Amino acid sequence: MSQAKLNDEKGLVGQPIDRVDGRLKVTGGARYAAEFSAPRLTYGVLLQSSVAKGKITKLDTSAAEAAPGVVAVITYKNVLPPAPPPPQKPNPANQNGPPQKPPEAPFREEIKFSGQNVALVVAETLEQAEHGAQLIQVEYETEKPDVFFEDHLDKAFAPSGSNRPLTSKRGDFEAGQKSAAFHVEAVYRTPVEHHNAMEPHATVALWNDDGLLIYDSTQGVQGSAQTVGKYFGLQPKEVHLIDPFVGGGFGSKGQSWPHSTIAAIAAKTVGRPVKIAITRRQMFTSNGHRPATRQAEVLGADKDGKLVAIQHLAVNHVSASDTFVEPTGSLASMLYSCPNVDISHQLVRVNVDPPTYMRAPGESSGSFAIETAMDEMAWACGLDPLEFRLRNYAETDESEKKPYSSKSLRECYRQASEAFGWSRRNPEVGKMRNGRWLVGYGMATASYPANCRPASAKAVMTAEGRVRVTCATQDLGTGTYTILTQIAAEELGIDRSLVRVEIGDSLFPMGPGSGGSCSAASVGSSVQETARGLRRALLEMAAATPNSPLTGAAPDAMEVSAGRVSLKSDSHKSLTYSEILRRNNKESIEHLGNTKRSDEASKSHSMHAFGAQFCEVHVDPDLRMIRVARWSGAFAVGKVLNAKTLTSQLHGGIVWGIGMGLLEETILDPNLGRYINTNLAEYHVPVNRDVPPIDIHLIEEQDLLVSPVGVKGAGEIGITGAAAAIGNAVYHATGKRVRDLPITIDKIL
Repeated sequence: MSQAKLNDEKGLVGQPIDRVDGRLKVTGGARYAAEFSAPRLTYGVLLQSSVAKGKITKLDTSAAEAAPGVVAVITYKNVLPPAPPPPQKPNPANQNGPPQKPPEAPFREEIKFSGQNVALVVAETLEQAEHGAQLIQVEYETEKPDVFFEDHLDKAFAPSGSNRPLTSKRGDFEAGQKSAAFHVEAVYRTPVEHHNAMEPHATVALWNDDGLLIYDSTQGVQGSAQTVGKYFGLQPKEVHLIDPFVGGGFGSKGQSWPHSTIAAIAAKTVGRPVKIAITRRQMFTSNGHRPATRQAEVLGADKDGKLVAIQHLAVNHVSASDTFVEPTGSLASMLYSCPNVDISHQLVRVNVDPPTYMRAPGESSGSFAIETAMDEMAWACGLDPLEFRLRNYAETDESEKKPYSSKSLRECYRQASEAFGWSRRNPEVGKMRNGRWLVGYGMATASYPANCRPASAKAVMTAEGRVRVTCATQDLGTGTYTILTQIAAEELGIDRSLVRVEIGDSLFPMGPGSGGSCSAASVGSSVQETARGLRRALLEMAAATPNSPLTGAAPDAMEVSAGRVSLKSDSHKSLTYSEILRRNNKESIEHLGNTKRSDEASKSHSMHAFGAQFCEVHVDPDLRMIRVARWSGAFAVGKVLNAKTLTSQLHGGIVWGIGMGLLEETILDPNLGRYINTNLAEYHVPVNRDVPPIDIHLIEEQDLLVSPVGVKGAGEIGITGAAAAIGNAVYHATGKRVRDLPITIDKIL
């Protein structure tokens, strides 16, 4: 694409322009949370428990307190207590709502998991703080921990309070299953997995006359500010959280974790700024993980290969105090047409740290189960796996009894299968070879909800024609700065070099957390509306400017190009934005825009992104080593804002799916309840040699129901279906069906 085309603001949205923050990142100019400093900065190091269940019986901090450079040691004995909740206000019905619980103190005498925070040492230097932490003596009264949730299924319970549907029933599953000619019944398991973002979690906290200032690595600057502020009883304006760049989050930074509040407590305790940076090992116990799941799947199909029954009974582990649900059954409830469906979820408490969101929570783990079961059923029916899915294509969301706002899954199947060469697939197991390697073809469906949340943005244009756009969102490294720049520049008809996007600040206009693939849809919509509002204001000002070529012109009689407003009927009658402002003695003009998805659209339509995953694997016939040889994927994710960053997101999701399918697993010690591979030498993720050529096809949809800007979001859909596609290909190559991730050599010997 020519540079001239890239510099044309018309049609800028969708073009594969480079990241506007790219130069800052490659030159080291981008500042991450741990890189911020402050006068008289001190360093905090966390000491974490070495047992998984029990009670602290001795906590001797005297040696640490006497160590050189140590400023303070904070434990459950002396931690600043949380502020009481504000007085309860009556609701409109003149009745009080449920009483608000105060935040819990971050240190406790009771130990519920290995790696629980026990103490914080604050010192003049990081090395002195680390040394002080080593001097603390802790003794425990221990109990045998509950480690594996499947050992305690008799204690499973149904959760409540989730923001996702946890049960879904239609028809009569038992009757449907009895009528089926073909049956598949199996249990699919996914292990504990950890996010391991390149940037570890970190917080710098300091108190000033305005309240609390925090530099924090987070996926939600306003949400994290509110969580920390709540501990001290602060109002939102009294907590200023800054995080201009995030070095990956993947869900682990989607909520505020104890270390952030601990940093603020420590700063208040010592009267100086405090920095806490979580170590790589501590990242396995301090900021969540994908919980282990057990998914019992039952499918029934009639003699023509039409599904007549689906059952998905899911269980995942949680910590001793939380109720986090991995909604693995969400895809099974709606992905295929079936009259009789039974979906449910349960939880089992064990002595692990609280699990949390991890890229495509629910759909990533759940797609492995349903898409592997669908492959098994296709083989049982004697049908091609793609043909079987097409026979069971859902034209509507049968779980919600709603039409889709848009659905281009058939086109995804067509483009991806043609690009991949699915028609060359030998339908027999173990019959395809590449030299001595066994070759297998596998495919799966990808899907993820199309989320959109309320958001606001502000745009200010100066008399020089430059525009500053602000929103309290954040860029996780996905290209948010870039797409917002494109949207604003196109709507205002100016060169993108004149637009400066500023995000990552909790005091900016409201922005949602970056989770659920919602940022582009939510914030992109608000920036679009804000830029349009600013353009309207400028056109109105142009028409009201006395003795100008545009005086009295109707807004729809004018057009904007290259920062110039002109009459459509006579382009010579024009003014630049700068001329309009200066003729009206204005130094600047601004507009604040607010957007949300239509309530009517949310009630009337089901909104999802869809895709198709096709992969080829090679398996060594003797050593059983597995190599993913190539990949084709097609995805329908609404309007394309930037083809380059979008493709990059989908690539990243597929690479993560390769890790999920073949490598990733956090191992728990069965006796101590302790993670034992808490480093990147033993917790394996894909490297360059593990990743094949990946061919991505984008099916653009014009869907203004899903979000005002027409975007569905693509941060998570790339991983969905990927692990199943690999497993299905391994079966085609070897005849070995693996239902427990990851698919390792020992499982296909």
